Amino acid sequence: MSEGKKKILIMFGGTSPEHEVSRNSASCVAQNIDTEKFDFDLIGITKEGRWLLTKAEPDEMADGSWAERNDNVPAVISPDRSVHGYVTGTPGSPDGKTVYVDCVFPVFHGECGEDGTIQGLLQLADIPFVGSDMTASACCMDKTVTKMIVDRTGIRQARYFYTTRFEFARHPEEDLKEIEKMFKGEYPLFIKPACTGSSVGITKAKNRKELFEGLKKALEYDFKVLVEETIKGREFETAVLGNADTAVAPVGEVISGNEFYDYEAKYSTTLQKTGIVTDVAKEKLDEFRNAAAVIYKAIGCRGMARVDFFYEEGTGELVFNELNTIPGFTPTSMYPQMWQAGDLAYDELITKLIELAMEEI
Repeated sequence: MSEGKKKILIMFGGTSPEHEVSRNSASCVAQNIDTEKFDFDLIGITKEGRWLLTKAEPDEMADGSWAERNDNVPAVISPDRSVHGYVTGTPGSPDGKTVYVDCVFPVFHGECGEDGTIQGLLQLADIPFVGSDMTASACCMDKTVTKMIVDRTGIRQARYFYTTRFEFARHPEEDLKEIEKMFKGEYPLFIKPACTGSSVGITKAKNRKELFEGLKKALEYDFKVLVEETIKGREFETAVLGNADTAVAPVGEVISGNEFYDYEAKYSTTLQKTGIVTDVAKEKLDEFRNAAAVIYKAIGCRGMARVDFFYEEGTGELVFNELNTIPGFTPTSMYPQMWQAGDLAYDELITKLIELAMEEI
């Protein structure tokens, strides 16, 4: 990057069920960005979909009160490449202005933010941004598409079945029979909305009745639903960083206080324990890290991603679970924790991500 401070736009919030998680993550980014290197503005998107330029403090971002500030101003990213930034004010208003930005740091989780929608707009506007492009973001957001891509790498993953809202509404009994046939009547099974994150809408079914209810619940969140076999074992995570060249952080582990690592456990300091794995052979941990890099490159990720695996009980095999292109940045989030264990401090990680976004490729 050239000399002088760069103007960064941090974006957060959104209309997805993970709105609160996004606010908390963005609050931490705003508190820790290096202000000697960067000036930054904030645009938040309310749950109703309003875009507002805000001068909110980090605590206001975290608790949601930012949206009620009287000095908030309507603002949107302009797709016009000559603007290279955002436009404030309502259409035709005399207070409208354009603001140039060097780079956008989107801190969204879930649909309409992490799924390629914002990324596509930023690519149209020709503004560098932190994280993967539209295509990779969309592929990673849809767990069924991710599964199909990972199939081609040869890396093992849980057996899966997916259905749609249309198919389930037309013949639910046939779907249930087909699922039980595929998994040979074995329970428990996990039911996941295909395009949500943070474990939103995920349930664990121990019988056909719970499978039916789980499918109904998941389809409230998404058009497509994934059903997966249960893998018994430890939950390991790795943090990948880079563009053409990638680095992978030390392997971390999540121990949930709930029956599985659901939304409540994921964002509660009392319902989960996390740490760096130290009781597994280096060769096995290197296998996890290498597999994470292979998957990252196969999907075409850029900037960052958290790649999750199971360390299967009994066999000691790694089993791919999922990949997140905008992992959480809250104090309990694994992505920054793993890099801190790799001697990359939180503020340095933010700087590195911005540098990767602005890197010429």
